[in-house]
Amino acid sequence: MIAQFMDVRETAEYLNMSVQWVYREAPRVGLAPYRFGAGRNAKIQFKVSEVQAWIKQQKIEAG
Repeated sequence: MIAQFMDVRETAEYLNMSVQWVYREAPRVGLAPYRFGAGRNAKIQFKVSEVQAWIKQQKIEAG
């Protein structure tokens, strides 16, 4: 099975957050970025399944 990834812009759109939020806050709240490449040409991406799992963890239970 091939892991699917989203770049920072796609992740921001998926979460309805800003690109700046994804860069600054996502790692702090538990969304682990993956770096492909090195230096200025490195691409930061997020695994789709991990983003979806993180979203489920944010659910507020009524009660």
